[in-house]
Amino acid sequence: MSDTNRIPFLDLVTPHKQLRQELLAVVDSALDTAGFIGGPVVEAFEREFAAFCAVSECIGVGSGTDALRFALIAAGVGPGDIVVTVPNTFIATTEAISQAGARPVFVDVDERTYNLDPLKLQEYLENQCYFDRDKGHLVDRNLRMRVAAVVPVHLYGQPADMDPIMELAERYSLLVIEDACQAHGAEYFSRKDGCWKKAGSMGLAAAFSFYPGKNLGACGEAGAVTTNDSELARKIRMLRDHGQAQKYYHDMEGYNGRLDAIQAGMLKVKLAHLAEWNSQRRQSASAYSQLLAGSDGDIRLPYEPSWAKSVYHLFVVRVENRAKLQQHLASSNIGTAIHYPIPLHLQKAYQGLGYKAGDFPVAEQAASEIVSLPMFPGLEPAQIRHIVDQLATWFSLSAVSKTRIAVGAR
Repeated sequence: MSDTNRIPFLDLVTPHKQLRQELLAVVDSALDTAGFIGGPVVEAFEREFAAFCAVSECIGVGSGTDALRFALIAAGVGPGDIVVTVPNTFIATTEAISQAGARPVFVDVDERTYNLDPLKLQEYLENQCYFDRDKGHLVDRNLRMRVAAVVPVHLYGQPADMDPIMELAERYSLLVIEDACQAHGAEYFSRKDGCWKKAGSMGLAAAFSFYPGKNLGACGEAGAVTTNDSELARKIRMLRDHGQAQKYYHDMEGYNGRLDAIQAGMLKVKLAHLAEWNSQRRQSASAYSQLLAGSDGDIRLPYEPSWAKSVYHLFVVRVENRAKLQQHLASSNIGTAIHYPIPLHLQKAYQGLGYKAGDFPVAEQAASEIVSLPMFPGLEPAQIRHIVDQLATWFSLSAVSKTRIAVGAR
């Protein structure tokens, strides 16, 4: 029988109990062989994850931040460049841009998907930039810097609308690096090419995070870059390992950003289960949506376009009085979270970029209302029904409260 006494926001214990013997065998093998860094275990995972993402190359690295930073650097992005992305993402997206030497510039997101709005991107490129014919690239009118790349974020496990993004990138000679850190196994239907494509296979390269809470999570820090460009892959392999292609022969100054063998082995074990885990997440999302369909205007559910197959890394809804709703659910031992409460352009870390409140109204309004409900493989129908019942109770209490306020105001 399902436990509805306590429903965590995320359950990382159960899957590790289920896979305990296989995961411990990975550790035993590493101890027996002293194969801790690189080697056949890492290479095997890289091959399998590349096949999973339908690309030719996968380069394991130390984190998702490393993955995005190395992809940008290897692609030639650096000081004096602009990289366009969205303000409603985890700061690692912009940290990678800044640490590559470039400057993040934001555009607003789509009201329904919370992903980069291609129309807003087009508006920025056409109205705030010009093409410098002498230098042969696009320039931001105000910053006088080259616009080099776009990083669409596949937020919450759902792909951004890549066809128009790729079309704009081709038109203006921009690189596209996907931030797929939350989208392991997500798919996008390209209307242009008439087929489904995996997240991580559409841009020049893509960054994945294997932070423990991801759909495919390590038992520590880990990440990977996927690409179909063998030369880019070669550069990233050097960047992750102190700029060396051969031990102690350094062609460039690089980083210590390698994927260790124990994490790679554990990821390889888990990768065999990822498709089923993603299927369970989609089933849970469907159950939530069906049970909450009659909530009228009390709650805004996730929107999944016909061209997207989300893997629901998160199940994010929008409500008024979010804090009080979270308190109500917490009183029933139901965990929630917020992804993310403050858009990046309003974070203290980026005060120097010169943005202000009101610059990206869609992202800002969403940030004040979003709340993430429990979502993980193994979340049971009875647990979802209990969560929905508690939501219904809250909506009823909230409606009564609003009526009392309205009556008192007469």
